[in-house]
Amino acid sequence: MLLGIIGLFVCAFIFPNLYNAVWFVFLILFTFLGLDILILYLNKIGIDAERIAPEKLSNGDLNPINIQIKNHYTFPILVKIIDEIPFQFQVRNFKIVKSIKASDQREFGYDLRPTERGEYHFGYLNVYVSSPLRLISRRFSFAKDQMVPTYPSYIQLRKYDLLAFSNNLYQYGIKKIRRIGHTMEFEQIKEYVQGDDLRTLNWKATAKKNALMVNQFQDEKSQSVYMAIDKGRVMQMPFNGLSLLDYAINSTLVLSNVILKKQDKAGLFSFSKKVENRVFAERRGSQMQKILETLYNIKTDFFESDYSRLYVDIKKNINQRSLVILYTNFETMDGLNRQLPYLKGIAKSHLLVVVFFQNTELNDIINKKTDTIQEVYDKVIAEKFMFEKRLIANELKKYGIHSVLTQPENLTLDAINKYLEIKSRGIL
Repeated sequence: MLLGIIGLFVCAFIFPNLYNAVWFVFLILFTFLGLDILILYLNKIGIDAERIAPEKLSNGDLNPINIQIKNHYTFPILVKIIDEIPFQFQVRNFKIVKSIKASDQREFGYDLRPTERGEYHFGYLNVYVSSPLRLISRRFSFAKDQMVPTYPSYIQLRKYDLLAFSNNLYQYGIKKIRRIGHTMEFEQIKEYVQGDDLRTLNWKATAKKNALMVNQFQDEKSQSVYMAIDKGRVMQMPFNGLSLLDYAINSTLVLSNVILKKQDKAGLFSFSKKVENRVFAERRGSQMQKILETLYNIKTDFFESDYSRLYVDIKKNINQRSLVILYTNFETMDGLNRQLPYLKGIAKSHLLVVVFFQNTELNDIINKKTDTIQEVYDKVIAEKFMFEKRLIANELKKYGIHSVLTQPENLTLDAINKYLEIKSRGIL
């Protein structure tokens, strides 16, 4: 509008008859400008605004952030909200423009998806208010320096909280496993009834009682399950913004909850140059909180992981036969062969499951139509790497080591599947 008046003043130099009319328009504008300033600044409170964020953010998930604004003016207002979002998100053009009726309250929201754990600091919540005249805006600032920590994905934890006990597991991709054999936890000797397994006949008790007697077993409980997280350089590869390490951490949190709900003992540790972040396998009420805090504090590094140190530490500190779920990544057979002696050593005393990752970006290259010689070369190399991943799984199987070859986004479901399979088959 001011540019228009300036243009009219320029025209008035060419057409002098417009000069008085332009001054009249300018005075009207100046009058309305003063009125706009008066009605916006006369009310000292103007508006109240509050940013409502969760106590903690869930890593890798969409987290809702809500903004509540109360209009104390007696007329409708237009608000432009500029929230100073933590620098980790690199959002530089955030803006929400909405209208609020007189003496009304409204709530607006947006989502944030963090991709790393740690502290996230919000700056000011800036709200620019305009009256119906729309000539000026008054700025209000609220909620300075609000810190929200980002923890491993507790949203996934809630999602799969009752997964182990659901009667409809197929909708989650979880397979029901037919039980094979028996667990080894003896319960009692009882008299044989039709339908009992003849393989459980207790011949000594049968001779004493002069009647068929069978051993009765119950499901073994309180078995120890350890999640070993490789935090070396091989786990720094990013997929959809999250590193493989953070995918492993999120999976560990959810799987620990399932393990505890299945009456087993959950523990964890991380390793690279040395073994750290240790939580001994227990089944206490506070175990999940201890695991959550430990996972939050796992720091990444770019060292090459020392599997010999891992083997020695497991042999020294885990005396009871346990299920060890190792989150790591092998890209080539050479990489596996360097560490295979230590994995075989662990598998002699414990049931070892190696979880490693498919490179999903290779699928795009393999499925892409090739038009040039270079694209043909790229496709052949990608297929070679994919094939080598399957060779790694077969090589582990040869030595009695279980494996899970998974895409990062399916890691949690596949890890739960494997644990439930082992639990159902009673092979621990």
